[in-house]
Amino acid sequence: MKRKHIYVGILAAGIATTVITVSCNKDLDTANQNKPTTNTYFGTASEIEASTNAIYSAWKGFNLVAREWFFLHDLRSDDVASGGPQLEAPRRQILLGVTDPSNPVMNSVWNSLYVVINRSNTVLSYSPRATDNAATVSRCMAEAKFLRGWAYYELASQWGSVPVYTKVVTVATDAQPKSPQAAVFAQAVKDLQEAAAVLPGKSATTLGRATKGAAYAMLGRTLLQTGDYAGAKAALLNIPTTGADGYGLTDRYLDNFEEETEFNKESLLEIIFLDKGNNNFNWGSGTGDGATAELTTIRNQEYNPVAWRNLIPSDRVLNEYENTLTGAAKNDPRYGYSIYQSGDTYNKGQSVLADGDQGGESSKLRGNTVKASWRKFMILYKESKDAAGFHPGGNNQRIIRYAEVLLMLAECEIELGNLSNAVGYLNQIRSRPSVAMPIYPTTQFPVTTKADLIKALLHEKTAELAGEEIRNIDILRWRKKGYFTTEPLSWYTAAKEFLPIPQSEIDNNPKLQ
Repeated sequence: MKRKHIYVGILAAGIATTVITVSCNKDLDTANQNKPTTNTYFGTASEIEASTNAIYSAWKGFNLVAREWFFLHDLRSDDVASGGPQLEAPRRQILLGVTDPSNPVMNSVWNSLYVVINRSNTVLSYSPRATDNAATVSRCMAEAKFLRGWAYYELASQWGSVPVYTKVVTVATDAQPKSPQAAVFAQAVKDLQEAAAVLPGKSATTLGRATKGAAYAMLGRTLLQTGDYAGAKAALLNIPTTGADGYGLTDRYLDNFEEETEFNKESLLEIIFLDKGNNNFNWGSGTGDGATAELTTIRNQEYNPVAWRNLIPSDRVLNEYENTLTGAAKNDPRYGYSIYQSGDTYNKGQSVLADGDQGGESSKLRGNTVKASWRKFMILYKESKDAAGFHPGGNNQRIIRYAEVLLMLAECEIELGNLSNAVGYLNQIRSRPSVAMPIYPTTQFPVTTKADLIKALLHEKTAELAGEEIRNIDILRWRKKGYFTTEPLSWYTAAKEFLPIPQSEIDNNPKLQ
């Protein structure tokens, strides 16, 4: 039986301020004694920890990792294509690059990222009150900085210039104008550096909480996006690879996407979900199981080849994997590990996927029409009750795994001129026992020049990480560096590089008008 550590939020956007009630007696200014306030809460380490749990709860919620977060990332990349006419209009709008400021998917992610930020600010502002357990309070403050830093990384990467808040907002005049993208990234870097200095290693951390390794990995991501390759390399090399806190590649690639192998040695950060067995998903707004219920993830339903199949692998992804038909020495097994195609088995090998099972669009693979769907994070490999029909899952979302760390290190070494080091990192990925692809150089991928290495990096990152909500951010960085010979997004213009600030935010924040 796998271990699940679920964090349930107790806060909305923070602890409520004093509620004023009006009655027919003379005591007009009466506080609601049943509702905690900033004046009465945060007095103990357990209350600080509960408030920190609420930040995790926001990250794992419907508007972020449980649903809209993975949609927003994937829809802005060339990893995916529409699975058919069932793709909802707001999602199709993002996929086509015509996202307007009222788009509800984008608005959901934006609003929830600022909920994360406000809850983090609440913890950081009020934690000094608790003096009963200094170690717990210190850890919680570091976790709050990590979770806030992650939020600012997302905002800076996808929206560019956005408001930065580091204190609890209590009055309308606390509203902030946009800060330049560089300043937003700088706040993320500061948060992640301070978190990494305090957070414990994974051996001393409850599953699902931020660790020192996760903080250094997220810091490396952030510095890479700013072009600080030396800083990113230094951060990534701080991630341990030996001992109880060490990370490394799993021998079996599929261990990174299946429920029974969560929190393996390759996983630096994952968001916990729980399959409750009742096919319920908390859709928010008081529906589903309610605001305090444990959460499943809807991803298994959204991308599932025999369910909604809203997004499918793009033709670019399908044709990126090495194959003997196109001159490679070996077929890359990561194709079959990442993608379902008609003829594949599922349901513990008892069922065979057919074209008719996969409703909607077809794809082109080496000039042939095929039906293909995502396999990563799907639970079709399990027994039949999980194989078809409406079934939100309990498969944890892996946010950062060690394979990405190696690929980021390879990119750093390429940019720093250490080409042989970069080749070594790429070959570690290819040498995973369940992958065992011929090491570089190969006939198709020589690695003599910087241009050669860039081509190999772009290939390897797709083969290893396709469909893991990374490509859209990579595109933003690589476009500026001139890595692409052709623009990867057909809809791209400079004006569309970043998402628009939601109209509701502009309407409510006078400093954005």
